[in-house]
Amino acid sequence: MTNLLPYFLLIAGFALLIKGADLLVEGASAISRRFGISDLVIGLTVVAFGTSMPELFVNITASIRGSTGIAIGNVLGSNISNILLILGASALIRPLRVTRGTVWREIPFSLLAALALWAAANDHLLDGWAYSDISRSDGLIFLMFFAIFIYYAASIAHVGSNYQGIHPRVNQGMGKSVTLIIGGLIGLALGGKWIVDGAIHMASAFGMSEAIVGLTVVAVGTSLPELATSATAAYKGNVEIAVGNVVGSNIFNIFFVLGISSTINPLPFHAAGNLDIGMVVLASLILFAAMFTGKRRSLDRWEGALLLIMYAAYIGILIWRA
Repeated sequence: MTNLLPYFLLIAGFALLIKGADLLVEGASAISRRFGISDLVIGLTVVAFGTSMPELFVNITASIRGSTGIAIGNVLGSNISNILLILGASALIRPLRVTRGTVWREIPFSLLAALALWAAANDHLLDGWAYSDISRSDGLIFLMFFAIFIYYAASIAHVGSNYQGIHPRVNQGMGKSVTLIIGGLIGLALGGKWIVDGAIHMASAFGMSEAIVGLTVVAVGTSLPELATSATAAYKGNVEIAVGNVVGSNIFNIFFVLGISSTINPLPFHAAGNLDIGMVVLASLILFAAMFTGKRRSLDRWEGALLLIMYAAYIGILIWRA
């Protein structure tokens, strides 16, 4: 029974992460609306931030404990599954038609994030160093890029939006909203710790590297909030949210989550990880190209199926690597 405890903690940790993110988004959205913050800014920041909180808390825990393979693998794996798995599945539910701004600004910004990560992680290629890592200075630069993204979100607040939210527009008291936020943060922190503990045990038990566990089990688990949000949005016809949530979360994951993680503790990077960064870049390029094939500015069902096939092939490669 003792040997099974880490796996129970892993599952319970995912449940806590999902519920914690849900409570955090609900409480933060209510406070944002109370202070008159527009729905568009809530969608680009609060919802995307809330669905990226599992990655953040897992990475903070992993960075403090020195499990850097989980920290990097979690972000790369989450970004890959966000595009290939989550958008692929959402497009099968309903074709995802987006605005011109998403095509020409937000998707390219997420591609920039992936390219910036490649440049920061490859000191051995760019500078000829024997050792590569995502350093504290790299992390601070990521956080500056994140600040630019937040400024962009604020700058388009006046444009208006048809964002209807995943949570209903409820008028709840400030005390309840703060309680939801605190409860969400506690769930995220505790769930993050249990997931890292379980992932480390799994890597040791099955003879796999922490990076592989981070790229698969941890990454998919921490992407469950994005999956629930985007699938629900697609089902309800809020297709702009389905794409915007994923693109925004990918930007958050690299510039904010890795920025915070590498500022806490520099993250060593191994050349084998370039395959995974390359997959993030490729997935972003395919998403951008899909906006010009078939119906313009739309991710059609056949393109969603193609993304799912690519994800299955990528998982097969990871299993072969392991």
